[in-house]
Amino acid sequence: MIEEALSWNIPHELIVVIISALPIAELRVALPLAINWFHMPWPKAFYLAIIGNLLPVPILLLFLDSLTRVICRIEAGRKLVNWVFERTRRRRKTIERYEKIGLTLFVAIPLPVTGAWTGSIAAFLLGLRFRYAFLSILAGIIIAGAIVTSLCLLGWRGAIIAGVGLSTLAVLSWRRT
Repeated sequence: MIEEALSWNIPHELIVVIISALPIAELRVALPLAINWFHMPWPKAFYLAIIGNLLPVPILLLFLDSLTRVICRIEAGRKLVNWVFERTRRRRKTIERYEKIGLTLFVAIPLPVTGAWTGSIAAFLLGLRFRYAFLSILAGIIIAGAIVTSLCLLGWRGAIIAGVGLSTLAVLSWRRT
């Protein structure tokens, strides 16, 4: 996919912004791509990824209710929405437990299914006000960006640190269930 995008002469900056805006991938994929594949200077990659990751947040916070109604008209869409909302509801206690910083921490952890998209859904489900939710998600995105950028700059050491950290979190989460 990346080679195909490069053959279309799409600017690397635009690719980083687009990937950062995608659910699940977000800046966790865009930053390593920008820094390690495109050899983009890390400050530029960081800012582009933050901008891209933040793009869908206001749309989700303001229009998620209307968007889900439209998607749920199709059976497959209803199943997808129910699956995503259920997974987000399971993390509700974590967000509520830490109150004001809970949403920020949730978005800041650079793991799959914890990011701006899921944070926006969680804010919607919790009925948080737009301003509070947006600022919390922005802070989480910046923290996640700093973590992922640091790991990218560490090269193989960063990959090993991330692998050990992710493995530890996976084992701890399995023990809780």
